Amino acid sequence: MYADELSVSKTPSTVSKGCGKMNDLQELALLNLKAEHLMIPSEKVAHVQMNNPLEHALLILVKSGYSAVPVLDTSYKFKGTIGKNLILNHILGIERFEMEKLSEIEVCDVMNQEIPCVSKSDDFLSCLKTVIDYPFVCVVDKNGYFDGILTRRAILKQVNKYIYVNKSLFEERDN
Repeated sequence: MYADELSVSKTPSTVSKGCGKMNDLQELALLNLKAEHLMIPSEKVAHVQMNNPLEHALLILVKSGYSAVPVLDTSYKFKGTIGKNLILNHILGIERFEMEKLSEIEVCDVMNQEIPCVSKSDDFLSCLKTVIDYPFVCVVDKNGYFDGILTRRAILKQVNKYIYVNKSLFEERDN
């Protein structure tokens, strides 16, 4: 089951509080979602390996249309990400792009290793907090093997769906 196949319950459970009812956030379907339900599996994700030349990485990025992709080692453990900006900044000379460097430099020399990851079992709020500053984060298992990616788009689609289905909760009420 992937993010597009999920639905948000129209009837969130409620508890009495004071003079009215409030949503019991712990029981909302949205908050019970796990990264596993929202992620794109590894088989469907473009990636490069650490020992690939930058030329290959740039080709993958341009052909896929992505701005960044995961970097894996030869055993498919997640090691970082590489993006067009990182590559172009690395080959930028004083007066021109030094394109000849693309075949000489390996991905591992340029990649970003400072990117947070989530696991398949992480809950929706953890995923939301993690992906806020990134277009995607990688999903890895406890041994560091790459399981897939979780996109900011997948998270925002679920938030949008929840707000749409529960729009009455967000409307102003007359006293």
